[in-house]
Amino acid sequence: MDQRHTAFSSRFAVDPAAAAAMGTDELRRHFHIDGLFQPGLVSLTYTHYDRMVVGGAMPVDEILRLEPIKPTGTKAFLERRELVAVNIGGVGTITADGQPYKLAARDMAYLGLGTEQVSFASAESDKPAKFYLLSAPAHRTYPGQLISIGDARRLDLGSQMTSNERSIFQFIHAGGVKTCQLVVGMTQLAPGSVWNTMPCHVHDRRIEAYLYFDLAEGQRVFHFMGEPDETRHIVMRNEEAVLSPGWSIHSGAGTSNYAFIWAMAGDNVDYTDVDQVAMDQLR
Repeated sequence: MDQRHTAFSSRFAVDPAAAAAMGTDELRRHFHIDGLFQPGLVSLTYTHYDRMVVGGAMPVDEILRLEPIKPTGTKAFLERRELVAVNIGGVGTITADGQPYKLAARDMAYLGLGTEQVSFASAESDKPAKFYLLSAPAHRTYPGQLISIGDARRLDLGSQMTSNERSIFQFIHAGGVKTCQLVVGMTQLAPGSVWNTMPCHVHDRRIEAYLYFDLAEGQRVFHFMGEPDETRHIVMRNEEAVLSPGWSIHSGAGTSNYAFIWAMAGDNVDYTDVDQVAMDQLR
């Protein structure tokens, strides 16, 4: 097993009372994920929220392989897991047990339980692919599939009046590609809009992770988290991720428009199964 090109870390679960007492550095240490896209490296963060793994793979000159890591305790990474990879970089290819999937920017591939060999490659080393990786435990095998951004289910929501005009692209949802746990999509905010997921919600049945990207140099997103009556914020740079436990809101406002990939795993795959939070409940 060659893990020269693999790095991983673990994040343990945090309860809401502990999070409420945390300062900036502690919040970032427990919930913020940076360094996802490093040339020639597969970077994985194993979380103890529904055992979700959040990671990135950035192949340049060499092919990168998805190797098992100690927390999974398996011979192959997907021996008991499923995986979604979304490309936010140049054109690249994911090869799964000999089956190639060519991904342009914003395309996605799903790989099911039992896939033994997974590798990542870029079409051009000067325009490398950046594969955002999301994985959760699986209980049955569903077939691998490529989903282009053009095939995703699109919902246009919000308005300029509320600074949240946006397009939601649902890659994996209950009515589409079958998965065990993962539900994944992407939201693109229109120019002049900065708010996402507001009014906000919680869903104690599922963890959610956000990857913020397409954020211009020098711009930031203020990601809001915490219980509705005890909120906190984490400042996010381009191509950084944040974990949202089931008890936490997950919302953000940027200094410019941006895009983000949202992913959930937990007890169901019902995208609409959320507990809404009224604006007057927020503190």
